[in-house]
Amino acid sequence: MLLRKSLMVVLAMMLVVVTIGVSKSSAATGFYVSGTKLYDSTGKPFVMRGVNHSHTWFKNDLNAAIPAIAKTGANTVRIVLSDGTQYTKDDINSVKNILALVNQYKMIAVLEVHDATGSDDVAKLNNAVNYWISIKDALVGKEDRVIINIANEWYGSWNSEGWANGYKQAIPKLRNAGLNHTLIVDAAGWGQYPQSIVDYGQAVLAADSKKNTVFSIHMYQYAGKDDATVKANMENVLNKGLALIIGEFGGYHQGEDVDEYAIMKYGQQKGVGWLAWSWYGNSSDLSYLDLNNGPAGSLTSAGNVVVNDPNGIKATSKKAGIYQ
Repeated sequence: MLLRKSLMVVLAMMLVVVTIGVSKSSAATGFYVSGTKLYDSTGKPFVMRGVNHSHTWFKNDLNAAIPAIAKTGANTVRIVLSDGTQYTKDDINSVKNILALVNQYKMIAVLEVHDATGSDDVAKLNNAVNYWISIKDALVGKEDRVIINIANEWYGSWNSEGWANGYKQAIPKLRNAGLNHTLIVDAAGWGQYPQSIVDYGQAVLAADSKKNTVFSIHMYQYAGKDDATVKANMENVLNKGLALIIGEFGGYHQGEDVDEYAIMKYGQQKGVGWLAWSWYGNSSDLSYLDLNNGPAGSLTSAGNVVVNDPNGIKATSKKAGIYQ
């Protein structure tokens, strides 16, 4: 009788554990971070596979570019926006149109503000924060299909503390304004100083009341220069218990090689998402980064690698649960 009673207690406890696990997944209204993993609103791990699209400089190309990007099999597209301080502002109605189109093609939209790129000025980070708050009516309710990359490559210096202090102020402002989306924070050093995440990523995450922040390394000639560097930079962040993506990368940059094959290989092995830079439209001195010939043309040689490599988009991309 005692044994039977004990078994019943154990079974009841197991049922509680299972129920808690199920309710967390089913009750999620959007993407969420747990440990080193990003999960979609259906409770499935989500690994980004996609590209960057420089929308703010090519505003008239949206309807050509998004379907072409979707055709690669990408599950995510990172969209360049402007808060109006350096480039022409993308207003709330244009953001609504972008999100509707990306959703139509069953991709997740990662939105980023580009105006503070390379700056150490906290005021410029605050401009980005204020922009998100000003367009929040386009964002709230879409936590299951929109992720906010707060400010592209804010903090150009290779310094961890100043970077962390800025984001420890920025994230609570977004949360207090009712933006509950998964947030992405780029590393210091124009995104290429992952030591900043290793040093202070946990403190930045602790400043997020939702604990729903992913960190991003941009892998070019420093952070992505060779196989060993790529592997170490990914592992060093993951070993801190933090979620990671490679928000930008190319195969070459400013006269030096980047190991894009290692980025894709280790991204697949370690479940780290990546978004290649960029679909098209780079300046003539950076045209080697173009993945496509125009918004809806043919793939370049760089694009062919990103899309068709055995570790590329076509072979490894899986749609978010809401689109399956």
